[in-house]
Amino acid sequence: MVIAARVINDVLSLVVFTLLDLLDVFLCLAYKLADYVLEAEWKPCYCSSARDMILVAERSGSKVLSLTSSSKLQLEDISDTLYSRSSLVAEVSKTTVNELRKLKLFGHRGAVSTASARVRSSTATATTFTTNSTIIRMLQGKIGGHKSHAARSWIDCGCESCTRWSSPSGSRDTLFVHAEGPQGDGKMAEEDVLFIHGFISSSAFWTETVFPNLSETTRSRYRLFAVDLLGFGKSPKPPDSLYTLREHVGMIERSVLDRFDVKSFHIVAHSLGSILALALAVKHPGAVKSLTLLSPGGSAFRQPYFPVPKEEQRTQYVLRRVAPRRVWPLMAFGASVLCWYEHISRTVSLIMCKNHRRWELAFKFVTCNRIRTYLMDGFFCHTHNASWHTFHNIICGSAAKVDGYLDVVREQLSCDVIVFHGRDDELLPIDCSHAIQSKVPRARVRIVDDKDHITIVVGRQKAFARELEEIWSNASR
Repeated sequence: MVIAARVINDVLSLVVFTLLDLLDVFLCLAYKLADYVLEAEWKPCYCSSARDMILVAERSGSKVLSLTSSSKLQLEDISDTLYSRSSLVAEVSKTTVNELRKLKLFGHRGAVSTASARVRSSTATATTFTTNSTIIRMLQGKIGGHKSHAARSWIDCGCESCTRWSSPSGSRDTLFVHAEGPQGDGKMAEEDVLFIHGFISSSAFWTETVFPNLSETTRSRYRLFAVDLLGFGKSPKPPDSLYTLREHVGMIERSVLDRFDVKSFHIVAHSLGSILALALAVKHPGAVKSLTLLSPGGSAFRQPYFPVPKEEQRTQYVLRRVAPRRVWPLMAFGASVLCWYEHISRTVSLIMCKNHRRWELAFKFVTCNRIRTYLMDGFFCHTHNASWHTFHNIICGSAAKVDGYLDVVREQLSCDVIVFHGRDDELLPIDCSHAIQSKVPRARVRIVDDKDHITIVVGRQKAFARELEEIWSNASR
């Protein structure tokens, strides 16, 4: 019975995702025409297999491209899963050939190869980096300090909340930060706390749940900072950004640490935000007083349980594990559609995000305005460009980095590390949290019964607020 169900799932998946491959090609052509008609230019996409070469400087093993006199981009921050995603038919063909080769029906010659980025290195300090032409076109707006002429694409929402950053009074260079602290003359905060939300969310995930449930004593001692990550919520959504890990972390530093003169701080992070929290902690090892991670997210934390075969590319292997292109379970189907198909996910953003105000009004009408919509605000208020690049460059692209981050946390940081995970979390297995403990033995993992990826906070915010207060109090002793 199990074998029969697996075969049915495989056959249905092959049919459905082959049709989605064709649909994505059609949508690619449709969007190119729409972009040209509405914005008078052909917008680049990652469907093209065309590749360009760009000359970069090689420094300590990193490929560095100078954008301006003060801005640089390290090209290894860009995940190859952005532009190297083969169709399911091609993937099945490759797998079949590999299996036949294992059975010695094929020789060593005639191996199937896939298009991927290559680096041609020389003994000199210059390196020729061959990468997808779309990345080069996106970088052209940055090289020399030129800014994109358009603040947003026609598929993005134009409401005041989503475009405030591009207005004359807004700022492209800092994130939206919800800050709370001691009230009254002469009152100074004793400590600072930084809250980082997860993928396709916003600062409201914290400000509508945890913040109101902190005690008056805590609110009089701590400054609380909750950010909207780059591309999400009310923060800037630049169309020419590649939303790399380095860009996300840099914006947090400028928007919170520099702007508010934060010298030491506690970190609380959820899901994908955990990757950013680790990267930030590694950059400021002496400043972090405690590290609290909830449902630590992304393929990076699954890596210890998904050993990558030597012949496989790490990012590509992780993409196939996180988004396996199967119609069942439904969560895998949804992840696969949004992660593999650039133009289908763009269509989802067009329908959901561009019209988020209408969806919110409809939801309030159906529920008679009895249910607060802050989770919907976080889910809808982003751009396709932001979610697409953030997923690939952080969730997939960080797979090779997190092990190193955890090594630094274990060896160079002395702060407490606490990990919360819902036992019913279907998005990320509990093994993700135990993986952290295996790398950082002093980390304490707390499994919360009957809670999932969201209800680890939402619905138990009072209890979680008390737990945070205890963590911060212990760290200060």
